[in-house]
Amino acid sequence: MAGIVNSPPTIQPSGDFNDLFLRVRPQMAALDRFMRHQVDCFEPEIRGMAAYCLDTTGKRLRPTMVFVSGWQGQDVVSDDLVRAAGVVEMVHLATLVHDDIMDKAELRRNRRTASREFGPDAAVLLGDALFSQALHVASQFPTTEVCRMVSESTRKVCSGEIMQTLRRRDITISLAEYRRMIDLKTAELFRVSCYLGAKLSGHGEAFAKAADHFGHHLGIAYQIYDDLADFVGEESRIGKTLGTDLATGKLTLPLMFLLEQVSPAERAATIAALSGGQPLGLAASRQRMTELGIAGRIVVAIDEELQIATRGLDPFVHLAPVPLMLQLGSMLKAQVATLQTSAESS
Repeated sequence: MAGIVNSPPTIQPSGDFNDLFLRVRPQMAALDRFMRHQVDCFEPEIRGMAAYCLDTTGKRLRPTMVFVSGWQGQDVVSDDLVRAAGVVEMVHLATLVHDDIMDKAELRRNRRTASREFGPDAAVLLGDALFSQALHVASQFPTTEVCRMVSESTRKVCSGEIMQTLRRRDITISLAEYRRMIDLKTAELFRVSCYLGAKLSGHGEAFAKAADHFGHHLGIAYQIYDDLADFVGEESRIGKTLGTDLATGKLTLPLMFLLEQVSPAERAATIAALSGGQPLGLAASRQRMTELGIAGRIVVAIDEELQIATRGLDPFVHLAPVPLMLQLGSMLKAQVATLQTSAESS
């Protein structure tokens, strides 16, 4: 069997997330075995490339959401949940391969991106192959609901990325349009991960809908956090190339807030730089965001989404998954606080 390529160890979050990792360790071990088996499903000629992408590093947030939303006890490892987690992770990894091509990113998970390792032409086809394998696995569930939901979510994720790509260097994007794009490109896969976990575990349709709602708003919060990290994070800690949103002219929430707060002259210069395809300079933009307290405004926006996410779980506090789902929200909140401290002290 083609082995998973060894990768640098992923930096593990502290606090609540460490505890959560310990709780889902048996499920993650089963997922690792499942993902290694998927490598053998690819043609021999590209198994090494598939293995490079289907590695065992990374935060694996989406599989964690599947396991947590379907939680039935630490020693309960459901084959259905493992397969569902593998499906959403493969879809996610495929999107990363494509994103890194478009963003010309050098690093992902502290090593060369697939695009840099194999070239962009091969990488785009490799991403397609990962998508295809994910849908093949989804089609093997006895119910068509899993395949239907995953295929629809995959289409929506790609649609969100297309929308953002077509609107690069467009400073007329409204807050509603920005939210629509992140609804599709990020929140959609978070949503389906939580829904499938709850549904496949038999916790009931009402809770599955609440889990769907939770995942949706957690996904929005996470993408806003990721957009802030692209400006003020540290590559050594985040583990991927930063500043790509700025370099490629993506109008994300931090940049929208920056344009709102600078002087008319500075705003005009910033817009001219973006429209002309000239990077503004990550260091200079980061400094201005620090001076204007942009990180604080972003944190408020993230907190609002997390509050909406967790409120929807109130009627289900008696169910086993809920404490761990709330822990996911706490984990993101801790990561946001760390990022804000770093941004304000730089």
